[in-house]
Order: sequence, then structure tokens, then C-alpha cells
Amino acid sequence: EAQAASYSGTDLELKCVNTIRCLAADMVQKANSGHPGAPMGCAPMAHLLWSSSSSGGAGRKHSARNPEWWNRDRFVLSNGHACALQYVMLHLGGYEDCKMDDLKAFRQVGSTTPGHPENFCTKGVEVCTGPLGQGISNAVGMAIAAKHLGAAFNTADFPNIIDSKTYVICGDGCLQEGISGEACSLAGHLGLGDLVVLYDDNHITIDGDTDLAFTEDVKMRYEAYGWQVLTVDDVANGLDGLRAAIDEAKNTADRPTLIKVRTDIGYGSPAKQGKASSHGAPLGDAEIEAVKGKLYG
Repeated sequence: EAQAASYSGTDLELKCVNTIRCLAADMVQKANSGHPGAPMGCAPMAHLLWSSSSSGGAGRKHSARNPEWWNRDRFVLSNGHACALQYVMLHLGGYEDCKMDDLKAFRQVGSTTPGHPENFCTKGVEVCTGPLGQGISNAVGMAIAAKHLGAAFNTADFPNIIDSKTYVICGDGCLQEGISGEACSLAGHLGLGDLVVLYDDNHITIDGDTDLAFTEDVKMRYEAYGWQVLTVDDVANGLDGLRAAIDEAKNTADRPTLIKVRTDIGYGSPAKQGKASSHGAPLGDAEIEAVKGKLYG
């Protein structure tokens, strides 16, 4: 009730976001391994990226019935350890490899929901991610490929045969890696306006606060690369700020966009929200119950 009172969106929107959080946490708990914190913090971002424009979402183009549709908008979860989030969204989007029984088999041998996203295991997963920096760097390549295809096949009469965008969710760890800096520098140089990166700025690493090893100004670095950088300070109490930022990114054609989104890792966990303890281990049965009590009342 307290969360609903402070939330600026609809009750349905809040219920959708909290359902993503709880389902991801349940998956990790059942597997007795995994990473619940990032999915719980990133759930608002995922909700917008996977919702239609008519329901207030980003309107990302994709098809569960035809996952390899050429002109789909690509989605890359660069912080692949948070894959419970991606599997939940594939499930809610109707993808055949992420039915409820598949979510229950998270991280089990032979399942279509492995411990990190694998594009040869799960339809709807664009690229294997896990090694930090790998996903966002692959996304730059996808954006380059889409730009090349558009230049090759679009015509004056048919200008939108290829007009796909590439969306990314990444974390601090991805931006600490040298390979991501090299790839993102190239993206800025090439002016890849169809590349939109949502940066999960949760201030937490596996060892504790990011201040332990990562104090640079990410915003200034990406602006130096030639990116547009937007900042969203709160997604826990409403999505209007993020919605506006995504719309601005979609309408910026001459450069890629980094949206720096301030989140709380493990959002909704009374004992572990904002703490490294929610990063890489199940919350525990009692804490799961407490989360649901807090989020659903």
C-alpha cells in the first residue's frame, strides 16, 4: 500500500513490474542459485522495453511467433548474470522456450533457461552474454549491421525495409571492461542513432559499493565518445521519466544514446535491497515471503 501510494503510474503498471520482480526472484530461489538483485532492480526498464507503445511502452518490434524476423528490434541483456529477467520477459511475451515449466527449470542441465543467456539454447535471445562487456559490444555490431542493411536495401520509395533498433540493458561491470569502451567509442564515431543502452546504475558490485573500484564519471566519458547521455533518477516510483528518455533516444538519429538509470539492486527486499548480498545468491524463503508482502501488501 505504501508503494502504491507513492507510485505515479497506474496500479496495473505497478503490478506488472512487481510481478516481474517476484517471478525472477522465485526462479532463483527454486534453482537455489543465480542473481535475483539485478532483475528486481531492472524490472521497470524491462517492462517498458517489452510493452507496446499503445500501453505506454517503448513499442519495441519483436515477434514470439517469428523470433528471427529480419527487421525486429534487437534486445541484448549485456549483464547476462541477470538472465532470470530476460527469461521472465520472454515468458510474458509468449516465446515457446520460456514457458512456466522452463522457468521452473532455470539453471538446470538441458533446460532452455541456462545460467547465462545462450542464443543457441533459447529462442528470443540474440547473443550469448555473461562475460561482462561482451553483450554491449555485440550490440554495437548489431547496430552497425542494421545500418549497413538499411543502406543496402532501403529505397526512396521504401525507406523502412530495414529500420530496426538495438536496445541494451547493461550494468556497471559491463562499462568497466575495456572491450565495451572500444566498441562504444566506435559507435559514437559512426553515429549509430538506432542504438539505445539502458545503464543499470545501482552502485553495487559483487564485492560491495562501486566506490571500491569505479568512481569515474560515466556520463562524461560517453559524451566524449559522442553519445547522447540522458539521466533518469527514479524508476521505483513511476516510469514517466524513463518513458520520456526512451522516446528522446528513439527520436535521435545522429548518435547513440546511453540512458543512465538509477536503480536499487534487490528492490523490494526488506533485508537486502541496495546491498551486495542480493547480487549473486537466492534471497531465501523467508525473504521471498517478505518481498511479496511488501510489494503486494
